[in-house]
Amino acid sequence: AYCLAKDGVGVLVVERGDYSGAKNVTGGRFYLNPVRHLLPDIWDQAPLERYVARERISLMGESSSVSIELSSERFKQKPYHSYTILRGKFDRWLADKVAEVGGMVITKNKVDDLIMEDGKVKGIVAGGDNIYADVAIAADGVMSQMAEKAGLRSSHQPKDFAVSVKEVIELAPQTIEARFNLKEGEGLAEAFVGSLTKGMFGGGFLYTNASSLSLGIVVRILDLMEKDPPIEVPQLLEDFKLRPEIGSLIAGGETIEYSAHVIPEGGINTLPRLYSDGILVAGDAAGFTLNTGITVRGMEFAIASGVLAAKAIKIARERNDFSKQSLSSYESLLKESFVLKDLNTFKSAPRFLDNPRLFTLYPQTVCDVMEKLMLIEDKPKKKMSSTVYNEIRSKLGLFSILKDVLRAFRI
Repeated sequence: AYCLAKDGVGVLVVERGDYSGAKNVTGGRFYLNPVRHLLPDIWDQAPLERYVARERISLMGESSSVSIELSSERFKQKPYHSYTILRGKFDRWLADKVAEVGGMVITKNKVDDLIMEDGKVKGIVAGGDNIYADVAIAADGVMSQMAEKAGLRSSHQPKDFAVSVKEVIELAPQTIEARFNLKEGEGLAEAFVGSLTKGMFGGGFLYTNASSLSLGIVVRILDLMEKDPPIEVPQLLEDFKLRPEIGSLIAGGETIEYSAHVIPEGGINTLPRLYSDGILVAGDAAGFTLNTGITVRGMEFAIASGVLAAKAIKIARERNDFSKQSLSSYESLLKESFVLKDLNTFKSAPRFLDNPRLFTLYPQTVCDVMEKLMLIEDKPKKKMSSTVYNEIRSKLGLFSILKDVLRAFRI
């Protein structure tokens, strides 16, 4: 919307929340480098929280954990490659930028339907009004009813989606910096995997914001449906908060926001069709997210797809042709960009992650091995190599490890 309005194209953004961002939820991590050049004039003003100077991955056993931390001087140099972010602040600011360059943003209105004529999208129905347009951009989130109404996707499958529950916990900036050993402006991003999801596909996350923490947990919907006895994601988050590793970090904080969100996890093989006559699909609605196991990306895909959708619409305007054939330039632009290139590069990631051992045996075994290596008992100690070999062989099995390593090489 910003790109179109800036070039004098009439744009209407329809937002169902009280303000832009009111309904948007994210874990809170934004990789800026891939899109820095697409909107070069706005980033210096953007309300980003902290630049991520340190990365941590924690493997959680039942009563122990092992953390691997990366502290990089490269991450501390401008331009910073990654930031924590709160979408309620960022999206409201971005909507104001759209208005500044002449775009219209209407809040507290839900898009209920598409205007269809002879199988072509001619506009939207919102608040009981028919609003005609040359092109509609479906950016209505993961479940995208508009993409479904346009016939661009079929019904979703539970195996391809996860649900996340998240709290924003308010803490003083000085407290955050002291607890996480950060300097002013620096941030930490931490991912958790292991016993916190009770054997289900998923994990936890923690991001340091300017004056709060984003803490949450993600679990695949299919695993929740099949869990016996059943368990609710909010209870998983409460149990996560009771872990000593987490309790000391959030102590004294006040929960100021609680939210939930569905996340696409299927990768490039589950994308809908991205265009048709009079309509394009962008962001989460298009399934543009990527979980590689150590990074989870989405917002830079959303921004890039929005910018490229605007470019495709400008091309169509020059032709005065908003047909499917004309708007196919959108997919061509995506294929030339990092969006579809990265999704294609990591197309095997969903299959690799669809492995219960990654969320059960591996984290627990690493914790047990480290505990045995570090513990000094009242008896002679075994060789370290014997300790590691015996633990791995008894708990994981060498054949299972080999299969998982071969899968890992595909990503």
